[in-house]
Amino acid sequence: MSALPSKFWEQLPLGTGVTLLSHDANGLAALSKPEGVLSHPNMESEVPRALLTVPYTIKGECFNWTPADIPGAAPRRLFLLNRLDSATSGVILVTANEKLATYMRELFLHKHIQKLYQAVVFGKPSEKSQLWRDRLSVQKSRAKIRVGVGTQAEAAKASESRMTVIRQKRDVVPPLALIQLEPLTGRSHQLRVQCAARNLPIVGDLTYGDFPANKAFAKATGHKRLFLHSYETSFDYEWQGKKFHFSATAPLPPEFQQLL
Repeated sequence: MSALPSKFWEQLPLGTGVTLLSHDANGLAALSKPEGVLSHPNMESEVPRALLTVPYTIKGECFNWTPADIPGAAPRRLFLLNRLDSATSGVILVTANEKLATYMRELFLHKHIQKLYQAVVFGKPSEKSQLWRDRLSVQKSRAKIRVGVGTQAEAAKASESRMTVIRQKRDVVPPLALIQLEPLTGRSHQLRVQCAARNLPIVGDLTYGDFPANKAFAKATGHKRLFLHSYETSFDYEWQGKKFHFSATAPLPPEFQQLL
């Protein structure tokens, strides 16, 4: 990989509300994605709503562009390392180094990345801290995913998350709690399904949540988003014979703070 232009990170064509959290000398970076922004576009019409507002190659999992306002600028690429649902906000990792992208995806695949999420849920957690273990099965229909819990079917996969209560608001109906979730496995919709299975549905979850409570909440507060946020990502990695530590934290959106 050739050296990055000195202002590479400053000149990223970031999507609406997307911010750069941190980057290192190896070309690894963390961005903060707002709720409603796509991790990547699936078609040209979605480019304005994506993490970067430039074309994306599905096969290469990378954004591609040439800065139009910089005379003689070389084509640039930024590789996406993980994804968040459009309704989920928070930390998302990228790299400008194709070889590092391949290496980092292996770290994700083998669960060497620590990810912490925070969520506002309806209900009262029964304990301050718990380890949640479930078996989850996934059903796909017309490009939509629906996950079930509690099945012993052969296709069901063991799923684990660690839950910690941060603070609660018990003087409202229904009560609210801000919890931290650490997924120890990486199943589709894992956190949302595990919360719902324990009568702690995430506020604003339109698939697994409490629909009457969501409707009343949106009417009372004006907030219709999913209250799930990728709060922190951290890991150690080895590159070109040296060891590095990378960590990035995306501050909680104001609406989380306002509720509790």
